[in-house]
Amino acid sequence: VQLVESGGGEVPPGGSLTLSCTPSGFPFGTTPMTWLRDHPRRGIAWLSSISSAGDDVAYAAPVKGRFTITRDKATGALSLQMNALRPDATAVYRCAKPKTPSTWPYSSESTLAYCCRGTQFTVSS
Repeated sequence: VQLVESGGGEVPPGGSLTLSCTPSGFPFGTTPMTWLRDHPRRGIAWLSSISSAGDDVAYAAPVKGRFTITRDKATGALSLQMNALRPDATAVYRCAKPKTPSTWPYSSESTLAYCCRGTQFTVSS
C-alpha cells in the first residue's frame, strides 16, 4: 500500500489550499478513505472521511463547513479542499484507509493505515 500526498506549502491565515493523495497497491474504487492531521505536539487527528462510492462524507467538528473531501474514480485520486485556514492548521497531512474492519466514519486512528511522508503546510502571515 502506498499513499502519496501532495499540495502542501505556505498559505496566509484565512487562505485556501487543496491537498491531493494518490493511492496505489489496493482497490481504491472500493475503499473508503480518510484525511488525518499529524501535529507535532497534538498528534494525529481525524479530519474527514469519504465512502468508497463518494456518496457519503463526514467531517470533524472543527473543520466542518470549511473543508471538502472528494474522490475521483477516473484518476484514482483523493482530495481535500481547505478554506479559511487558521495558524493552528499548520501540520503534516496524511491520507489513510481502513486497515481493519471498522465502522463509519472510520475516525479511529488505530484502525487506519497510512504511510510515508504526508504533505506539510504552514499557515503563516
